[in-house]
Amino acid sequence: MFDIEAELKKLPKKPGVYIMRDKDDNIIYVGKAISLKNRVTQYFRKNNKTERIKKMVSLIDHFDYIVVDNEQEALILECNLIKKNRPKFNVLLKDDKTYPYIKIDVKSDYPNVWITRKILNDGAKYFGPYANSGAAKEMVDFIKQRFKIRQCKNFKSKERACLNYHIKRCLAPCMGYVTKEEYHKQIQQIIMLLEGKADFLIKQLTEEIKKKSEKKEYEKAAELRDTLLAIEAITERQKVSNLSENNIDVIGISKNVLLCCIEIFFVRGSKMIGREHYFLDNVMDMSQKEILAEFIKQYYIQKLELPNKIMMKEEIEEKEAIEELLCKKAGRRVELKSPQKGEKLRFVEMAEKNSKITLENRLKEKNVILEELKNTLKLERLPHKIEMYDISNISGQFIVAGMCVAQDGIIKRNLSRRFRIKTLFNQDDPRCMEEVITRRLKHSIENSNGGFGTLPDVIFADGGITQMRAVRRAIDLYGLNIYVFGLVKNDKHRTRALIDEKRKEIPLPEELMNFVTNFQDEVHKVAIEYHRKLRDKEMSKSELDNIPGIGEKRKKALLKEFGSISKIKKADIAEITKIKGFNEELAKIIKEVLQKG
Repeated sequence: MFDIEAELKKLPKKPGVYIMRDKDDNIIYVGKAISLKNRVTQYFRKNNKTERIKKMVSLIDHFDYIVVDNEQEALILECNLIKKNRPKFNVLLKDDKTYPYIKIDVKSDYPNVWITRKILNDGAKYFGPYANSGAAKEMVDFIKQRFKIRQCKNFKSKERACLNYHIKRCLAPCMGYVTKEEYHKQIQQIIMLLEGKADFLIKQLTEEIKKKSEKKEYEKAAELRDTLLAIEAITERQKVSNLSENNIDVIGISKNVLLCCIEIFFVRGSKMIGREHYFLDNVMDMSQKEILAEFIKQYYIQKLELPNKIMMKEEIEEKEAIEELLCKKAGRRVELKSPQKGEKLRFVEMAEKNSKITLENRLKEKNVILEELKNTLKLERLPHKIEMYDISNISGQFIVAGMCVAQDGIIKRNLSRRFRIKTLFNQDDPRCMEEVITRRLKHSIENSNGGFGTLPDVIFADGGITQMRAVRRAIDLYGLNIYVFGLVKNDKHRTRALIDEKRKEIPLPEELMNFVTNFQDEVHKVAIEYHRKLRDKEMSKSELDNIPGIGEKRKKALLKEFGSISKIKKADIAEITKIKGFNEELAKIIKEVLQKG
């Protein structure tokens, strides 16, 4: 049994990462510390903890930790563990959508330019993100009109040039009509344009026009002049301020009782080339400084290209440590700045204002969903809290259920719950559903401030009329007024409509269908992940689990040394005692138990 007080005394006063786990060994929180002993001990002492931290501590069954050499290593490890495990009490970065980037495969002999939504570590150059695909497409179209780069997706030598060459839209590298050096000169000009170095490019083109004119190469000069005019026009449209800084990200933050929105402006050469926004939930009792610190660590640690400066309204905690981490990653100076006056402050305030607008729009969208659900399902009240349930099993083994919650139109992953069926040992989904709903409702009736919170307004059962009737029996047991709907599937097992308790199908408009489908995917994921975990745990059991004195560590050591149970059975006592941590007495017990088995 894990003795928390005893383990706290063993903690070293060294930097590292601590990992909090619940009774099911799930990781519920990951944090970093300059002193593991001081930081972890704070959680288990009486002090002014927030409600979120109090809830987390109440669920901690045991913890472990990893010692590192310095704070920067701890930051990296913390970010990686959060990204991999997505603990429910950590700030989790959720991208609202995937933004388009412009990609140039600079390692190619004759690079191409195109739009992508995936950033790979492939040596290519990526520019963006762009606010929408239209903005990115406009830029790519402009580039391919004004620079004579190849239009084909796959480059290969040809016997004759395509139409693009004849209409002067390509230099036909496929025919060898242009050298790699000449072609790459165009690519460098395109890169300068995308990096916001338009002033330098304009100056360069102006000099080239002058030289061509002096040599009486008037046709070439005219082509360059047209490119120059087009670049001047498109860069003029991009200007958003007279901000003197180059290569900066500007961050604005806004939050309310449900969500937090972070907006980022990407400014390159006094021009905003794109923006992104992210939504975070489960952060309402955190300060803006804390949220920003967590966001910056998670967001920038995974980016390939870092700005020179990151500007925000408030100076965050761990500023020096995060700066040092980002500097090492970028191989140059990266600063975190909080301007107090002038044009820089106005730009940060503009990001803040936009984050507030984005958040308000998000909530308006969700309110529209609630109204539309109320009207479509003919409800007497707005469905502020909706729960969906799904049963998962294979041939009646490891029967589990998943529960997901949508609060005010937002699917809240941190409110998801898992159930292992206790009263049935065969495949009977309706009876399993009745058990789960009965247990769930009991939680809220006995303690509405507990982990399940208040009762739902609506329950969606991922099944048909028999599952709905099972849900209704559980609700009627407590005399509650909760609406129940089922999901009607098509031939591909995807939801095509809802069904009410009178078996009437309710078709859904596109926006509601997307909401219900996302809801269904989420609850199915929760159920199937729990089912797999139980199945894998059962499969990992072996004859060694029944031997006194053999824990997980010794079991792994035995299997690592011998490879299988059958080989351990054949090994003699002397071979077993050679393994670190095994004496002759334990080796005899192992042999005796395995031979009986």
